[in-house]
Amino acid sequence: MRKKVGLALSGGAAKGFAHLGVLKVLVENNIPIDFITGTSAGSYAGGGFASGLTVEQMIEIGRQASWFRLSKFAFSAKGLISNAPMREIINQTFPTKKFEEMPIPFAAVACDLETGEEVIFKDKGDVSFAICASCAIPGVFTPLEDENGRVLVDGGVVAPVPTRAVRKMGAEIIIAVDVIADQPKFWGTPTTLLGVFIQSAMLMLRAASKMQHYRADVVIIPKIGHLRPDEIGKIDEFVKLGEEAALEKLDEIKALVEANQEKGRMS
Repeated sequence: MRKKVGLALSGGAAKGFAHLGVLKVLVENNIPIDFITGTSAGSYAGGGFASGLTVEQMIEIGRQASWFRLSKFAFSAKGLISNAPMREIINQTFPTKKFEEMPIPFAAVACDLETGEEVIFKDKGDVSFAICASCAIPGVFTPLEDENGRVLVDGGVVAPVPTRAVRKMGAEIIIAVDVIADQPKFWGTPTTLLGVFIQSAMLMLRAASKMQHYRADVVIIPKIGHLRPDEIGKIDEFVKLGEEAALEKLDEIKALVEANQEKGRMS
């Protein structure tokens, strides 16, 4: 029996569209996908695919997306914006809405704001709630509260690339896709306090994501550093660059999968 293959998809806001290019290449080349775990934007991309959407369907949904459609003003002291509209879109477009019914086992990673612990949604429950919790960027989107009273924010706070979570699901071969690791090309020296804060936060996030690469057997890093995480209208460019990055690693992935298939036949 071959080893189980898991995908760990990082956060990255609009950069997460590059995940669709990677998925497209894996599907076209018959790479088995047994588990998918996503953080933030990776949870949206991974959840859509695991629910039964094709890559082409997800790209078409993405082309219709805008920050205006995905969010609304929250009028809350805990965040400027609510991502409740995103939840409505997920429920309208995903063929499967419950974890226990997913064609591919899927997990979304969020963070417990009080304890700082990684919260892994999987096995059962509402997929749309889990993805919105995973995407709740602190200070921007209002946190979500679950039935246990936990206040949840973006999983990127603790697991920018959720390799640990997909390993816990049972993956024996891990393919990680990190869409925030490529060095940004649009940065200069910040000239304001806000600019210093944002750039410093992004540097810490990139450093944290790279610390989680060691669990992966293959790491795919799309060359999207020249694109900003808010450029949601550039989906086609993100997808194309995701495809190119996956194709560069395809031989390595095939060799890893095929070697383990051969071992399975011999045992």
